[in-house]
Amino acid sequence: MSEPSTPTPPADRYGRRRPVGATADGPGRAAKVAIGAALAAAVALTAWFAAEQARRNPVTADVVSFSVTSTEEIDVTFQVHMPPGTTAVCTVEALAPSHAQVGTIDVPVGPSEGRTSGYTVTVRTSEEATTGVVDRCVVTE
Repeated sequence: MSEPSTPTPPADRYGRRRPVGATADGPGRAAKVAIGAALAAAVALTAWFAAEQARRNPVTADVVSFSVTSTEEIDVTFQVHMPPGTTAVCTVEALAPSHAQVGTIDVPVGPSEGRTSGYTVTVRTSEEATTGVVDRCVVTE
């Protein structure tokens, strides 16, 4: 007499197989090392991009305040942060409620003895503005 055969369950009946190196508790040691190395590389790359950006344009600006003085003007007070002795040109914009630019002015800044210097400018507008921003500052030679 022949022996009875053992039935084989369907392939997907009991879930998927774990990848090699994985355990019931999570990824294996090799996977954890690979994830850690990838995260370290991502952090290093981000730091490099930030340092490269600071090297290319060492000037930053922050708006301190703005005041709508009329339907045709807005005063913008801002601080510029740059290495002492540097000169730059900052573009200040007046924006309408729709965020459309309604006025702009280029402001020469520096050189100053300190790293931070403050400026207040009046921007003429084509219609009433609701905010003022510093769009960019570029080092001049």
